[in-house]
Amino acid sequence: MPSVSELPPSSPSSRDSVVAALRAAGCVFAEDEAELILTAARTPAEAVAMVERRVAGLPLELVVGWAEFRGLRITVAPGVFVPRRRTEFLVEQALERAPDATVVVDLCCGSGAVGAALAAALGRVELHAADIDPAAVRCARGNIAAAGGRVHQGDLFEALPAALRGRVGILAANVPYVPSDEIGLLPLEARDHEPLVALDGGTDGLDVLRRVAAEAPHWLAPGGCVLVETSRHQASAAVGTFERNGLTTRLAVSREWYAHVVIGVRP
Repeated sequence: MPSVSELPPSSPSSRDSVVAALRAAGCVFAEDEAELILTAARTPAEAVAMVERRVAGLPLELVVGWAEFRGLRITVAPGVFVPRRRTEFLVEQALERAPDATVVVDLCCGSGAVGAALAAALGRVELHAADIDPAAVRCARGNIAAAGGRVHQGDLFEALPAALRGRVGILAANVPYVPSDEIGLLPLEARDHEPLVALDGGTDGLDVLRRVAAEAPHWLAPGGCVLVETSRHQASAAVGTFERNGLTTRLAVSREWYAHVVIGVRP
C-alpha cells in the first residue's frame, strides 16, 4: 500500500493508510481519528504532518486544534488543558441548579470551555473566566468572545473584579485534583502535553479545592452555587470541606461519565 504522503486526503487508500498508521501507534479509535484529521487537513502535506504529530503522541485535540464540548467546537492550543467530555456533567449540574443565573464565573478556566457552554445554554449572562496560566487566558479569550465574556489572569479569586463579590449565580471551578505523587500515573498525553498547574492538586489533590471552598461564599449571591469536579476517592473529603465553609452541599455522580461533582450553595 502507498504511504500516506503519496496520496491525496480524499482517496480511500489514503484513509486506509491513515487508519493503519494510527492503529499501529495505539490509537483505539483510529477510524474516527482518521476522519477528523483528514477533514481538518487543508492539503495532503498538512494531513501527513498531522498524522505524524498524532503518531508521536500529541493529543488528537491539539493535532486538529479543537475539542468538542457540549456541541461546541472549543479551540485548544499547546500548553492548555484539553476539556474532558466528563466535565459536561458539571455544566449540566450547574444548569439544573441555577437555570436563571445571570452572573457566571469559570474559575481555573483553561480553554474556557465550561464558561462558553454555560453561556450558550443560559443566553445573555455576565460571564467572567480566570486562570493563572497566560496560555490558558489567551485561549479562553477566543472561546468566550462570542458570549461577550471577559477573561482575567491571576491566582483564583485574586484575578476577579471586586465588583463580582456577592453577585455570582454560578461559580464553576474545574480545579486540579490529581495528588502530586500520582501525576506520573496519568496517561502520557496529559503528562507530556498539559500544564502541571492544571493537573497537580497537591499532596491529597484537594489543595486548590480547599481554597475555592473557603472563598466561594464571599463571591456567591444568596442561593448561588459553586461546583467542583473531583474523584470518587476524594468526594467525601471534598463534601466535608464545602460543608465546613458554610455551604449547603451535595454530591452528584454520573456513572456514565465516571464523574463526581461537589455542589455547594450559599444559604
